[in-house]
Amino acid sequence: MVETGESMKEGAAEEKTQWLLFNRWDLNEVQINDPSLQRYVNLKSAIVPHSSGRLTRQQFVKGEMFLVERLINRLMQTEMNTGAKHRAIRITREAFEIIQRKTKKNPVQVLVDAISNAGPREETVRLKYGGINVPKSVDTAPLRRVNTALRFIAEGVYSASHKSKKPVSECLADELIAAARGDSKCHSITKKEERERIAIASR
Repeated sequence: MVETGESMKEGAAEEKTQWLLFNRWDLNEVQINDPSLQRYVNLKSAIVPHSSGRLTRQQFVKGEMFLVERLINRLMQTEMNTGAKHRAIRITREAFEIIQRKTKKNPVQVLVDAISNAGPREETVRLKYGGINVPKSVDTAPLRRVNTALRFIAEGVYSASHKSKKPVSECLADELIAAARGDSKCHSITKKEERERIAIASR
């Protein structure tokens, strides 16, 4: 059976599903500029980023979870948001609206660029030689780069919003915009540069 041009186009259209996050932002237009992170940055999700814990029962499946949901789960790991996923989702949605208003870009693209810039490429491990701990510089795995970048971003949001009148959604938006630009004044880029600086000294 020979497929016609119309049937091939229909099949290609079915394979490329249009993913709209929160019924607003298209995920198909997001580009991952860092080739090492393409395997570990998942951009396929439903309208609401909530997998109901289906990916937490297995080991090494963090890379298969939707990236925005991973950010939401990181924001939940504080004393104010523990277990409050609906609150964390609302904070993220409001932050994305602020990002789109300020940058005129897809906020998921800004998040991907922020993670690419905030993830350290080099870290330090401690090797023991004859009872002496010696620091040694090593390359960071891509999955650990994503994990560390999300942690740095969440820490920066918490420190900026703690005992402050500034809304946490605005703090998250400012942190992501600054990290996507590579601004060294934001918390995540500062922590990344500090970790890489220690690693360079241990080469």
